[in-house]
Amino acid sequence: MVKITEVVPGSLGERHGVRAGDFLISVNNNPIGDVLDYRFYLTERSVALRLCRDGKEYTVVIRKGEYDDVGLIFETPLMDKKHSCKNGCIFCFIDQNPKGMRESVYFKDDDSRLSFLHGNYVTLTNMTDADVARIVKMRFSPINVSVHTTNPELRVAMMKNKRAGEVLRYLDDFKNAGLSMCGQIVLCRGINDGAELLRTMTDLSRYYPEMSSCSVVPAGLTRFRENLYPLSDFTKEEAAAVVDMIESFAEKMKAGTGSRMFFASDELYLKAGRPLPSADHYEGYPQIENGVGMLTSFEEDYAMAEEDFAEEAKAMTVPRTVTVVTGYAAADLMRSLAGRAEKLSPMIRVNVRAIRNDYFGETVTVSGLLTGKDITAQLCGVPLGDEVLLPRNTLRAEGDKFLCGMTLDEFKEKLNVPVCVTENDGYEFFRAIFGLGN
Repeated sequence: MVKITEVVPGSLGERHGVRAGDFLISVNNNPIGDVLDYRFYLTERSVALRLCRDGKEYTVVIRKGEYDDVGLIFETPLMDKKHSCKNGCIFCFIDQNPKGMRESVYFKDDDSRLSFLHGNYVTLTNMTDADVARIVKMRFSPINVSVHTTNPELRVAMMKNKRAGEVLRYLDDFKNAGLSMCGQIVLCRGINDGAELLRTMTDLSRYYPEMSSCSVVPAGLTRFRENLYPLSDFTKEEAAAVVDMIESFAEKMKAGTGSRMFFASDELYLKAGRPLPSADHYEGYPQIENGVGMLTSFEEDYAMAEEDFAEEAKAMTVPRTVTVVTGYAAADLMRSLAGRAEKLSPMIRVNVRAIRNDYFGETVTVSGLLTGKDITAQLCGVPLGDEVLLPRNTLRAEGDKFLCGMTLDEFKEKLNVPVCVTENDGYEFFRAIFGLGN
C-alpha cells in the first residue's frame, strides 16, 4: 500500500474520483509495493484500482490505452525507499569522500529498480531469488551489473559481502530469460587485473548477446584513503598493458560475433598515453555513461556543429572571448577544439583552463568531480573574457550546486562574469563558444 500525494488535474485518476492522500492497495488485484509493480500492472486496457481513504477501501475501474498513465503521483519516484548498498567494496568512491559535502553524496545505493529507471549499476548482492523471478516475469531490462570479477572468492573479497560470489548465478537467470544486460568492471591494480581480468572477460563473453557490452574502468582514487584498503594507480606501462589485453580480446569477440563487447574507458587510454579510438570502434557508444568513448563522441558532435554553423561563425563581426573550464583528462581535447574555433573565426578567443583537483587530489582528473571551490580559487584574478563555459556535470542533477556545497549563484558572484553551463555535448559546446544560444 502506497500513499498518493498528488493527482494530475484532468487525468483519468482525477476524473474517477481519486484524491491526494488516498492509498493505492492493488491494481487488478495485484498488490503494489513499488514502482515496478505499479508500472507493470498498469499496462492493461482496463485497470481496477483498489484504494483506501480515511480507513475505508473503495475501487475504481478505469478503461484506457494500454500504456496510458492515470495521473497518480506518489511520495517518491520509487514509491518506496531506496535500497542502500550492503557491500564494503575496497574501491568504493563514496568511502573516499571528505567530510562536509552535501548529505546525498554519502548515500550508497544498490537498487535494481534504479537500474531500469535511471541506468544505475547494481552488484546483485541486494537481490533475492524472488526479486529475480519478479524481474524475469515483468521482463524489465536492460539490467546494468557491476561485475568486477567472475571469480567468486575474489568477488567476495573485493566487495566484502559473503553473497557476492553466489549471486553471479543471477546472470544465468537473466540470460536464460532473454533479458538484456550491460556489464561494468572496476579495475583495481594488482587485484582483478591481469589473469583475473582475462578470466572475467572470458566468462562474461558467454553471456553475449544478452550482455551486449561491458566497460572496463580504473578505480577512482582520491587523497582521502586513510584506513582504507591500500590501492594505487596504474602506471603508464601498466595501463597500456590493460588496454592491449582488452583490445586483443575485443577483436577476437568481434571476429566471432560482430561486436567487440568489451571496451576500455577513456581514462585508461589517457593513462596509457594512447590516442583514443575512432567513433566506429565504440559501436554506437553503449557504455558512454561509464566514460567509454565520451571524448570521441564529444569531438564528433563538435565537428557536426562546425559544419552546420561554419558560415555563421565566419560572419561574426564582434570580438568574443570565452574561458572554458575543464579537468585535466579532457584538457588536450579542449585545447584542440579551441584552436579549431579560433582558426574558424578571427573574432573568437578561447582560453582553456584545466583545473587541478585539490579537493579530491590531483589523481582525480575528470570534470564531473571538480568543485566550485577549486574552480573559483584557480580562476579568481585571471582574465576570463566575456563568458565562462562551465561543464554541466560539475553540478548536481538540479543544476544548482557543486559537490563542495557551493551554489551556482555563489560561483557566479565570486567570478563576477557571465557563466554558461554547457551540457556534455560537443554540438552545444560549439554553439556556446560562438554565443549562438541553445
